[in-house]
Amino acid sequence: MVRSDEAQLPEDHDDALAEHHLFREPEGYYEPPKPPTDASHHLRSGQTLTLRLVGHNPLWGHLLWNAGRVVSDYLEDHAGDLIRGRTILELGAGAGLPGLVCAMHASDQVVVTDYPDADLVDNLRHNISQTAHLRSSSSICAEGYLWGSPTDELLSHLPDPAAGFEVLILADVLFNHSEHEKLVWTITRTLTRSETSKALVFFTPYRPWMLDRDLAFFDVARAKGLVVKKVLEHVMDKVMFSEDPGDEMLRRTVFGYELQWEQNSPSKDQ
Repeated sequence: MVRSDEAQLPEDHDDALAEHHLFREPEGYYEPPKPPTDASHHLRSGQTLTLRLVGHNPLWGHLLWNAGRVVSDYLEDHAGDLIRGRTILELGAGAGLPGLVCAMHASDQVVVTDYPDADLVDNLRHNISQTAHLRSSSSICAEGYLWGSPTDELLSHLPDPAAGFEVLILADVLFNHSEHEKLVWTITRTLTRSETSKALVFFTPYRPWMLDRDLAFFDVARAKGLVVKKVLEHVMDKVMFSEDPGDEMLRRTVFGYELQWEQNSPSKDQ
């Protein structure tokens, strides 16, 4: 009940406020959305692959990361073992460079994934549709995927979903330390149990003082029955972020590792 001696607002009070824009941000208060950009990568064949990057993304999908470039070169250099006729899953794909390289080199099936954000996934599909050198457009697809969630939809793209993928690609995803357990869980659910199956994990310590925490990912992997092998250390010509603090040589270096199943390791259901 309203007391008779209380001041009452006129019925058109809200309309008056709206008319005078009292609660509206001034023009230019919010930055306009940033437009997409392009990034190019030179293939071993001499061809240039140009990818569209989202304009901006809090998950860093608007950049073409050094580890993505280096693992793409590594895949090309070892195409006979790692690409041709193989089934491949990429986690945290960003613009999809490594996965596209695999699809261009006669892989059997590639699934590229990133966080289920519409802009990220649509951009992956755009890059697939715009890549002219694919063996077959049906040999690669893009899906949104949240690390640690059920993998049935990813595996459904395989001729035999129960078999799993023969090669996994993880490029520059270790910086998210809280997600290591979920990443390893996903690996154990999707990597086929074979002596030749591998997960490629390439990364740069962009925060060198946290390198130990980046490397802790491999301790989690070992605990789940995976063997860890360092296969590469490549120094880039320059750092990605020149103003960032920390050891510049580390910030220029891409480290490459392979994970394989340990013999007699328990199955994913155990």
